[in-house]
Amino acid sequence: MSEARMTEIVFPDHTNHLGTLFGGQALAWMDKAAFIAATRYARTVVVTARSEQIDFHTAVPKGALVELVARVVETGRTSMQVEVEMHKEDLLTGDSQLATRGRFTMIALGIDGKPTPVPPLAR
Repeated sequence: MSEARMTEIVFPDHTNHLGTLFGGQALAWMDKAAFIAATRYARTVVVTARSEQIDFHTAVPKGALVELVARVVETGRTSMQVEVEMHKEDLLTGDSQLATRGRFTMIALGIDGKPTPVPPLAR
């Protein structure tokens, strides 16, 4: 299994009018984590083909730390399914909570820019 971990901080320019993390920013960070995990797994160029089942569990306030954990959980011939969780953490108290979870389909590309096989996932 290939895994990637990223840590970000929610600054004011990442937030909406309510002072919480924009959903689009959360998706961008999640896609980036999925990209890193899939690239590590396939050791080739990858692109996002699909994002699905994105569940927003709780709002993430300005000033919170977010940790993203992405894991390759399934492979096809040229595709990888990557599950990404984003946890929010209060920097002062250390309290942590699942904020968002989603699944991304990443496609491996060869040097010709066409889909290329990936190794099967070891179980």
